[in-house]
Amino acid sequence: MKNVGKTSLPGSKTSIDFLHFVRSREDAGDGDEVLEDQRGRKHGDVGGSGDVVRDRSRSPHHQRWRTDAEPDDGAPPPLRFNPRCTPGVQLPLNSGNPSPGKIFSYIFDSEVFRLITENTNKNAARNQEKGGKFTWTKMSQREAKKFIGLLLYMSVLDLPRMTDFWRQSTIFHVPFPATVMTRERFMAILSSLHFSDPEKDEENEQKKSTEDYDPLHQVRPLMEMIRTISKTIYHPKQHLSVVERMVGTKQCMKTKPTNRRFKLFVLADINGYTVDFKLYTGKSKTASGKGLSFDVVSSLVNRDYLGSGYLVYTDIYTSPVLFRHLSQQGIDGVPTTKENDLTKRSPPGSIRWIRDGDLLFVKWMGTREVSMCSTIHPMYSGDTVQRWQKTGIHIYTEGVDTSDQMIGTSAVRRKTRRWPIMVFHHLVDIAVTNSFVIHKTRCESLREKPLTRQQFLEEVAAHLLGVDLKSDLQKNPDQHLPVPTRSGQTKSQRASMGRRRCKVCSKSTPWKCWTCDVGLSANPGFGSTKKS
Repeated sequence: MKNVGKTSLPGSKTSIDFLHFVRSREDAGDGDEVLEDQRGRKHGDVGGSGDVVRDRSRSPHHQRWRTDAEPDDGAPPPLRFNPRCTPGVQLPLNSGNPSPGKIFSYIFDSEVFRLITENTNKNAARNQEKGGKFTWTKMSQREAKKFIGLLLYMSVLDLPRMTDFWRQSTIFHVPFPATVMTRERFMAILSSLHFSDPEKDEENEQKKSTEDYDPLHQVRPLMEMIRTISKTIYHPKQHLSVVERMVGTKQCMKTKPTNRRFKLFVLADINGYTVDFKLYTGKSKTASGKGLSFDVVSSLVNRDYLGSGYLVYTDIYTSPVLFRHLSQQGIDGVPTTKENDLTKRSPPGSIRWIRDGDLLFVKWMGTREVSMCSTIHPMYSGDTVQRWQKTGIHIYTEGVDTSDQMIGTSAVRRKTRRWPIMVFHHLVDIAVTNSFVIHKTRCESLREKPLTRQQFLEEVAAHLLGVDLKSDLQKNPDQHLPVPTRSGQTKSQRASMGRRRCKVCSKSTPWKCWTCDVGLSANPGFGSTKKS
């Protein structure tokens, strides 16, 4: 990489009585605004009290752009960091080094599994009443854990289709999933999976087109549980990011696959921990009228929960409504002066800046012009920006992309037609990633080597599946497990096709011993260590 310039990384701050927000994005268009700010005090009152008379002639619109050769003497003093709790892992996970499965079980706890099993069973019963032709037995919490364990197992192997995990007569045969549950049972659970009371769903649908309608009703109970637990077991460090996250999957359509995505706004710690999140549903009935970014950031950055002195970085676009609000607070927004401004001919690394009290505007020339704003940084603090020769310039702000990168490593996402399942998959990803961050944090405290992301994911999957991660089915001749003899059979084939005679009782059976490849009846001796 080649060093092409220097600039400080701008940020924002949260104190007891005011919130400052910042935006930094290289790919912003020419007309994009770059500042978000809400203040609970008079502009220019840095750390003190009383009214400040502002000289309008020195507003950013009336100043010239300065270069990096000119000193910046107006940088605000550092904030006093006063969090509500000691940052880091909270009780009871801050003692010792809990296993991956134990950490995950504090996020997806018994109440979460109770919610899933009760509502899935209700939904399956309702579907059968409506004429659904499928066999259903009530799902237990233990089976729900195995179902999610299989989803994590699939995210590690990542075969093209879910049914590929139950293929038999092929060199791509994957033996383990069939030992957990049959393909038919897995697909039945997936088709009935539900997270809200079906009766209340119908009540909510009747409120459609009214202010009382909740578009997130089907996922809200589970989503609120995950949000609450995530904030309870971990308190963030000083540097936070408010980012926009797009989550999508290929939707299963009869004609052709189409990409379907939903948007979340996420409050993330610098280490990638998802502290809080908000699922975007369009214009909200509780909107303040000051712009989407204003509502999003102010709702996620909660000083009653966080405390004070936090530094917040964001890349969310602003709106003209927010700038009018800022103007009422004595802030003029982004400078419009062209005096000594950057031009298209400015060499890479060129810097221009204007200070207005504790508010700093910075422009930096990379592949294109980058505009930034900060309420905590001096014009130049010694940090550098580096450039990949082929792909252009990327600004590394603190913690902005860490969470997305970690979640994208082994995402649970599978093809689906149902948007609540898309949200559910992402909630599982958040839970696994947050658990992994806690694991790494505890290992750092104990000076132990943490697991890799994949190793951690495999440990969680094994915990949910109730098996030993290190057990090797192929190399253990004493472990005899039942698998279907006719996995992959089409509906048009006879039900008796593929059945065998049990090696023990000679009865016809659709099961076989995976190790010995002989018929095995479903009797109490199933899975014993006695050789077939």
